[in-house]
Amino acid sequence: MRKKYNTPHRSRVVKTRMTDEEYAEFAGRLEQYDMSQAEFIRQAIQQATIRPVITVSPVNDELLAALGRLAAEYGRIGGNLNQIARCLNEYGTPYAALSGEVRAAAAELAALKFEVLQKVGEAIGDTQTYQL
Repeated sequence: MRKKYNTPHRSRVVKTRMTDEEYAEFAGRLEQYDMSQAEFIRQAIQQATIRPVITVSPVNDELLAALGRLAAEYGRIGGNLNQIARCLNEYGTPYAALSGEVRAAAAELAALKFEVLQKVGEAIGDTQTYQL
């Protein structure tokens, strides 16, 4: 007749690999507590406090360089719009409305540039980024 044990049926197997140093520490603990590998692991799992590792990736230099180029391009576009508005003003009345629209577009572009850089600064934790 087969001996019966008062333990739950366990059907899942967990395997892991260890370095020589890790295994030596593991084996030392097994000896110290006089228990099987399986029992040690079960108890360790039940009593362990897991502290998750949160990895924060550093700011990508390529992204910052691209944003710098974008900000410079915004500046050039704004400068071109201002030159166009100045020329339209020189021709007087027929272009006054168009000149106002160009100046408004230049102002909107400047506001967009500031907003984009401010959002990037918030995302990377640098509130002075908008001064790029």
